[in-house]
Amino acid sequence: MIQSMTGFGKAEQLIGDRKISVEIKALNSKQLDLTLRLPSELRSIEYDIRLLVSNAISRGKADVSINMDSGATRQMSRIDADLAFSYKKQIVELSDKLGLKTPDDLLGTILKLPGLFNGEESEVSEEEKLAVVGLVNEALEQFSRFRIQEGNALQNDLQARIHVIVDLMNQIMPFEEQRKQTIRQRLTKNLLENIEKESLDENRFEQELLYYLEKMDVTEERIRLGQHCGYFLETLKEEGTGKKLGFIAQEIGREINTLGSKANDANIQRYVVQMKDELEKIKEQLFNIL
Repeated sequence: MIQSMTGFGKAEQLIGDRKISVEIKALNSKQLDLTLRLPSELRSIEYDIRLLVSNAISRGKADVSINMDSGATRQMSRIDADLAFSYKKQIVELSDKLGLKTPDDLLGTILKLPGLFNGEESEVSEEEKLAVVGLVNEALEQFSRFRIQEGNALQNDLQARIHVIVDLMNQIMPFEEQRKQTIRQRLTKNLLENIEKESLDENRFEQELLYYLEKMDVTEERIRLGQHCGYFLETLKEEGTGKKLGFIAQEIGREINTLGSKANDANIQRYVVQMKDELEKIKEQLFNIL
């Protein structure tokens, strides 16, 4: 069973007055590209969370956000008075050196400078750390279910498109015999227009004609194309086969191209174009398969 690289999972819990929420989302990517956003209070368990997520998400551009909201009891930020006095002194001295007037709203200027507000970070208890890890696991489970659900939709779409290719390939068969007869008649006509019928070596002409028709025959390509399509459908039932399916799709494309180049028939070419169109849609879908 295939899985999509697109996924989403969310979990949240209220512990005391603190609301903890975890959100995980991912898009397609060749490798694992993990971005983790979490409060500074949780830096001590950042490695554990990264390891947990990396083991669960093997590929994809993953974004993990963890928020801790302390609600009404959040402690207010405090102004660093010593830093404010230092800023004031430097501004006044700089104004004097430059011969400029000290700003009228000096306090407003100081309040905009960096590092002036220091929020007191509340400590995170062991209970809350365990809760965060549990929520990450819960979000990952929801994320995995989302990927499987999306994977089922992708699998159904890919199966349908492969069946369309096989059906188009089978519709080519009635034109095969007609194409051979057309080629035989055209070559015979051209030959008789250029040489006398009495000079024609019937046996030699028949041998050359059979050789030419054999080179134009697409039976081998149709057989290989059918085998590749069957192998594609079998591989869809396996897990983690996105890259493998891509390789099989390349082989399908080669057989379709060879079939089209050898056919040299307008009716067959129309079916070949339709098969190529379906294959391109398949390749686009494969970019999102794990």
